[in-house]
Amino acid sequence: MKKFLLESTIISPEKKFEIKNAVILLHGYGGDGNDISMLAYNWKRYLSNTIFICPNGHETCGINPGGYQWFDLSVEDESYILDQSLKAEKILNEFIKEIKNEFNLENNQICLSGFSQGCMMSINLGLVSESEYNCIVGFSGKIINKKNLENRIKTRPKILLIHGDMDTIVPPDNLLDSKDFLLRQKVEVNTKIIHNCEHNIPVQASSLALNFISSNFN
Repeated sequence: MKKFLLESTIISPEKKFEIKNAVILLHGYGGDGNDISMLAYNWKRYLSNTIFICPNGHETCGINPGGYQWFDLSVEDESYILDQSLKAEKILNEFIKEIKNEFNLENNQICLSGFSQGCMMSINLGLVSESEYNCIVGFSGKIINKKNLENRIKTRPKILLIHGDMDTIVPPDNLLDSKDFLLRQKVEVNTKIIHNCEHNIPVQASSLALNFISSNFN
């Protein structure tokens, strides 16, 4: 397998299964591809024709040098954060092009998914693409900049957003805010608040996401 633009944890189907779909999983701030690949190992047996791609962010995380980030959060400035996220978007788009070429896939065969900062990137990538992705699944995230995104939306894939009701890192109000924005943009969005859940992905959230992805792939 070729080396990609972003170092990645890749979970391939069993050799007897043809690759027909891909799930691209984007980790949260300070995490890495290996962290979020745990989802892929849980989903693999139910999505037998799917390859799971879990890249590391292109930057070392400022507060956790052992992990990575998609954009810097050390400066609390909206325009700076937007600028950094747009840079990450360009890099991820190039990375996804490599994935599509390597595995002979189109956007309608790909689910974009992510946790926290990775969720934020997945929403942006999925809505501004020229060609519609199969679906988007976001855990514990939000929309980075609604005004910017509203002006750039080109496609409207189905979206599932899941959030814990006890999340203090990215408070659950962000799920309701994102849902309101997406519905106003005529995006089909499903949401689920998980009770007694902090900033993580519990089994219930993983199962809901799996069912959503499976139904869209089929």
